[in-house]
Amino acid sequence: MSRLRCAILDDYFNLALDVADWQKLSDRLDVTVFSHPFASGQAAASALADFDIICAMRERTAFPTSLFDKLPKLKLLLTSGMRNAAIDMEAAKARGITVAGTQYSRDPTAPLTMGLILELTRGIGRENARMHAGEPWQTFAGVEIEGMTLGIVGLGKLGSRMAGIAKAFGMNVIAWSPNLTPAKCEAAGVGYATKEELFAKADIVTIHVVLSERSRGLVGAADLARMKPTAFLVNTARGPIVDEQALLEALQQRKIAGAGIDVFAVEPLPVDHPFRKLDNLVLTPHLGYATEDGLRIHYGQMVEAIDAFTGGGELPRKLA
Repeated sequence: MSRLRCAILDDYFNLALDVADWQKLSDRLDVTVFSHPFASGQAAASALADFDIICAMRERTAFPTSLFDKLPKLKLLLTSGMRNAAIDMEAAKARGITVAGTQYSRDPTAPLTMGLILELTRGIGRENARMHAGEPWQTFAGVEIEGMTLGIVGLGKLGSRMAGIAKAFGMNVIAWSPNLTPAKCEAAGVGYATKEELFAKADIVTIHVVLSERSRGLVGAADLARMKPTAFLVNTARGPIVDEQALLEALQQRKIAGAGIDVFAVEPLPVDHPFRKLDNLVLTPHLGYATEDGLRIHYGQMVEAIDAFTGGGELPRKLA
């Protein structure tokens, strides 16, 4: 087989080549790393037109039909995770492009969610910045989460894990999602609530549902209006699940105490986005799954998949 060209996309941390054994593919593969997001679909098409293999990070660079049409050499598309809503799987299949994923050994999103909750309630990062800036001693009095009610929207694998962490901090936990039943809540050791009850009763609401057409805009202005003025919203799931304009207005008008957001409708978050100007909003740049441990697994499994694909073996974790 002639040498193939492989593109590694959106390696924001410049870790890809260090955390996996790409050297084992050096006899057949030329690798190019793209550390920054493409400015547009056209920019992506121009940069990637000559590549045979692309390694993508889940839901960073999108692969719609229009992009596939401009990648005539593409044979194999790999993505972190076993699901990527940014890839048009039917378009890939129709063009004979093989798509495969990688698995997680664990999900670090729940600990990040608790970190955002602690930042909102105790101001750790805020006070750290003040201390380093030489500002006066203690100006922020935090609030205690023990005894508070955490409302979880989505009690799947991640939501259930979040419930366990919250209970370890002494929080009361209630949950709701469109298909959630009281019996499932009882089995998980949490209280069942209707959507209206959850937003009205919770001191902190955290989102843990998968983005789909059904969940897009699931949390809207009416839900935010039900929240206590002392309550917080945390979203480490996907940006479009929450109506961003409604959240912006609720925060600007101080209708809720604050929010912690790791995910956005447009990523990377534009530098002029009004979210960046709010002092009651904690922002992180989609750190939910971005750990060195997780990336080591993703890139390692991508090397494994390329080795199988180019060596004539069975491709693991094939998606399309």
